[in-house]
Amino acid sequence: MNNSPQSIRRHIAIFGRRNVGKSSLLNAITGQQAAIVSPEAGTTTDPVNRAMELHPLGPCLFIDTAGFDDEGQVGELRNERTRRVIDQADMAIVVIDQTTSLDLEKAWIDELRRLEVPTVLVLNKVDRTNEVEAEIERAAHALCTTPVAVSATTRHNLDALRNALVEAASDNEPTSLTGNLANPGDLVLLVMPQDPQAPRGRLILPQVQTIRDLLDKRCRVMCCDTASLKSSLEALCEPPTLIITDSQAFKQVQELTPEGTRLTSFSVLMAGNKGNIEALIEGAHAIDSLSSSSRILIAEACTHAPMNEDIGREKIPRLIKKRFGETVEFEIHAGKDYSSDLTRYDLIIHCGACMFNRKLMLSRIRRAQEQGVPITNYGLAIAHLQGILDKVSMP
Repeated sequence: MNNSPQSIRRHIAIFGRRNVGKSSLLNAITGQQAAIVSPEAGTTTDPVNRAMELHPLGPCLFIDTAGFDDEGQVGELRNERTRRVIDQADMAIVVIDQTTSLDLEKAWIDELRRLEVPTVLVLNKVDRTNEVEAEIERAAHALCTTPVAVSATTRHNLDALRNALVEAASDNEPTSLTGNLANPGDLVLLVMPQDPQAPRGRLILPQVQTIRDLLDKRCRVMCCDTASLKSSLEALCEPPTLIITDSQAFKQVQELTPEGTRLTSFSVLMAGNKGNIEALIEGAHAIDSLSSSSRILIAEACTHAPMNEDIGREKIPRLIKKRFGETVEFEIHAGKDYSSDLTRYDLIIHCGACMFNRKLMLSRIRRAQEQGVPITNYGLAIAHLQGILDKVSMP
């Protein structure tokens, strides 16, 4: 569990003012010195991540944030980083103490409720007051939520906090990457060309996760690259139930796919697992509305040194320019930084988001929809541009 990728962990963000004990609480929950603790306000300046397993929630990623009451020009930059954490928060802990006025907390809790983020309110430092019941009542009245009273210092009532997190958790994560496309006993052929972006000696994360998902389903799994696809199919005694390919080889693989065999791609599986696939399919069809003056955002979840024939920076732009002309403009945004104003774009084409948790990808889709900008992902865009989207099986 401790080796689980961050992207499949439940993200639990800790919010609150400076010096209410957020970092101390993180250390107490994880049982480790995960964050620096100091009586000086503003010690935490950037989000701090700590992975652990929290039974029965499973693998979690706790995110300690800077105080949302930070001041000054630098403080506002820290506040913005803290606000961005909401986009990836599957759950939230809002921390208060007996000195908190609760006005900022109400605004934050209202926003978390609007975004349907399950939230646990924590009254910390109860070892420093004799008015615990009065403080609980004050917070419950002001915030319409009864806090869990704890002491991060003495670790008082941490079990109650863990139980509150379990009770508040909503389990809306997809249980399977391949969904209903594969069932026990199915023969599944994975077409996995190893391009220069693949780490030497290893498989990329979507391939690894797909293989694990299929093995957990007790499927029969066979792997090949694009060049050996034809001979691999000829060597089989029966046609595969499903072929999963790298999106870059969609057209070539589709031409060799036996009749009756379903076809999809790793990126399409990610579209179903990480986001709202209906919205992403609609975004793929929006490609038809582009023109020679369109501006497109290519969004990458991870930062990497681009190489020749990069799928997002070269291959997809080449396909679009071939259809709409060389004057189509492209911008690249990599990592978790994402423009707040998307209205200057006619389309967003996102990578598979294997490095993001589902909540963060859904937040990006929601933001695009709120601003009226269609969004799709690499695999769906390529399938549509190559005229085979209607032949692709969706999870």
